[in-house]
Amino acid sequence: MRSVTDRGPDHLPHRTRPGHVPAPVGFGAESALRALVVMVLDDDNEPRRQVGALPFRLGRDGKPKILLVTSRESRRWVIPKGWPMKGRKPFQAAAREAYEEAGLRGAVGKRPIGHYLYQKRLKNLDAVLCQVKVFPLKVRKQLKHFPEEHQRELRWFTPAEAAEAVSEPGLAAIIRAACRT
Repeated sequence: MRSVTDRGPDHLPHRTRPGHVPAPVGFGAESALRALVVMVLDDDNEPRRQVGALPFRLGRDGKPKILLVTSRESRRWVIPKGWPMKGRKPFQAAAREAYEEAGLRGAVGKRPIGHYLYQKRLKNLDAVLCQVKVFPLKVRKQLKHFPEEHQRELRWFTPAEAAEAVSEPGLAAIIRAACRT
């Protein structure tokens, strides 16, 4: 898998004016109309950090497949991801998220293959700018039962289908670059 760092059109400004709502890439016109949405950054004006796994396997035809899950709130297609975990290295936390969100076990890469930015919508309608480090996960087993099995849908996609299904351009670029042969 090849490495890519997102510097694409989903790079969002670090500051917003009170009452100003930037039109976030991947959220469509609906988000631009939400006058109460405010982008929230950490105290040092940096995006919040997350870790994610890009689950893949070879299909019966020998071609790569990518597993995506739906987000719990908006039901968009995403990769398993979450906040860093105390006592775990970033790649270990990414593997844990893949287990919790999709029941996946496998070999996770210790080095990220890229990162992307997105706006995480909070329940209070605020949005938090997050940067997700993406680690490859070669799936060897998919469990029938896992912690979030009733909260998400799972689906295996071809790399081209997966890149089209996700809303974040940076994630789509990582999928395309990682699966090029």
